[in-house]
Amino acid sequence: MPYTASQIAEQLRGEVLGDGSVELTGFAPADCARPGDLTFAEKESYFAAAEQSQAAAIIVGGDFGASNKVLIRVPNARIAVARVLPLFFPPDEMPLGVHPSASIAASAQIDPTACIGPNCVIGARVKLGARSVLLGGNHVGRDCQIGDDVCLHPNVVLYAKTQVGNRVVIHAGTVIGSDGYSYVFDEGRHRKMLQVGNVVIHDDVEIGANTAIDRAALGSTVIGQGTKIDNLVHVAHNVVIGRHNIITGQVGFAGSTRTGDYVVIAAQSGIADHLTIGNQVTIGGKSGVMRDIPDGAKVLGIPAVPDKQAKRQMIALQQLPELIRRTRELEKEVEQLKAKACS
Repeated sequence: MPYTASQIAEQLRGEVLGDGSVELTGFAPADCARPGDLTFAEKESYFAAAEQSQAAAIIVGGDFGASNKVLIRVPNARIAVARVLPLFFPPDEMPLGVHPSASIAASAQIDPTACIGPNCVIGARVKLGARSVLLGGNHVGRDCQIGDDVCLHPNVVLYAKTQVGNRVVIHAGTVIGSDGYSYVFDEGRHRKMLQVGNVVIHDDVEIGANTAIDRAALGSTVIGQGTKIDNLVHVAHNVVIGRHNIITGQVGFAGSTRTGDYVVIAAQSGIADHLTIGNQVTIGGKSGVMRDIPDGAKVLGIPAVPDKQAKRQMIALQQLPELIRRTRELEKEVEQLKAKACS
């Protein structure tokens, strides 16, 4: 569906510079834009590329001025893009009802507006909310509760008693509620400690592909409202993740750690067990967190330390080869002075 530049500006609460009646039929980055497309620019180099492209209009943030194209000026171009993309790429409409190949327990409660795709298995006493979608190959264990407007992509598995809030998206291959890793050494062997808790996922969470979130040994493993989890993340038993966290790829949490709200954890970081991570903490990539972190701290490294300290350590490490070389030269000079003194 085409939109005029003025209509887009109204949606974004922005300002049109140029002909507001220009029709926009699509959205693309500058290097792929075709006539009629809308594109965006966050800085000078991007703006120059957008001006030279075939795009009909450019979303800009800041004080970009005169242009040979229509501009839509907004406070933040990237936020504007996030808001405008659904206009040009609306979600697919899912058919209502249940695919004939699905297996649904008689005691399950399925909202009539929900969609259950092929080869899904729905266990006893499951509750599935309005407009929720199971795209195919999903296994939902007994006593799971799934809210409204939830989307489970293919082959997502929910173990028994998992609770999922409203507007949650879980991507393909993710497993929610599998056993936590807990053993005790007893009479010469590792005895499994039963994991009898569950996982609770609050509203507006998105979880990437091939992620594993373990159920609690007792109680609940919790993912807080608005948190976004990337692909290939592992959350161990009894972890409690706060609201609006950003957790990027290949992060691992050991058991019973808690994070505050608005925490950012960069890729390939490992968080040890029974720790408390404060509110608005930032953990840099490939960090190994071994201790509690207070509110607002930024940490980096293995083991993770305050980021400024970590950067000083990195610089010092880079200088180490030169320091070793100079030390060896000084040792030679000392040996030569000793030799002269003894002759």
